[in-house]
Amino acid sequence: MIIARTTIALSITSLCLSLLPSIAAAQTTTFSGNDPQPVRVGAGASSNALPPPRSDSDAQPQVSSPVLPAGGVVQQAGVGGTTAYARAGVLELGGNVGFNVASGQTSVSISPTIGWFFADNLQISGIFSYRYNNVNGQDAHSLQVLAEPSVHIPFSRTVFGFAGVGLGLSYVDGPGAGFALVPRLGVNLAVGRSGILTPALNFSYSTNDVIATANGTLLTVSTSFGANVGYTVMW
Repeated sequence: MIIARTTIALSITSLCLSLLPSIAAAQTTTFSGNDPQPVRVGAGASSNALPPPRSDSDAQPQVSSPVLPAGGVVQQAGVGGTTAYARAGVLELGGNVGFNVASGQTSVSISPTIGWFFADNLQISGIFSYRYNNVNGQDAHSLQVLAEPSVHIPFSRTVFGFAGVGLGLSYVDGPGAGFALVPRLGVNLAVGRSGILTPALNFSYSTNDVIATANGTLLTVSTSFGANVGYTVMW
């Protein structure tokens, strides 16, 4: 029985091997109209009927563009007008008074400001700051000229949270000119018909001078934390 089964298996294998050349030849044979047509297996399309390849890169979506009022600045903003605070075109004029404390240093600053909302809730401000410093019992004076972009988020019609970063130049008696970075975080409170009261916290970082030494060049840096209260009027 074992010999018979082995003989049958070898016969089937020989038959399959003898059919392989015929199958391969059938795949490359060109059929005439009278020849039997090949049978497609499965639900796919033939290779010559497939769609041509195409790029799958997606188009960029349309971006928004800020809309500015005619002339760039609105008038009569605030209570009684048609334009609220932090709307595009609102102009602010005013200033703030600050008090800073650092290690061995106390200072008082006065800063006139002008700000313009170039888009809703986005403002660019110019800040000119004069500061009186008392450092370890010695008096000093400094100036800062900053450009500050800021964002103003409405919590209500009269309360806004804001955050800004002032960038510009500083000048200190003795060390001279340097770079200034002044982030601010605070609240805008609508007062009266067109007034804005702005209490804020700030951190001031400034480079004052470059000193050459035998070991290389040193950059003197001063940092301080402070608080200020500003009052501005909408145009």
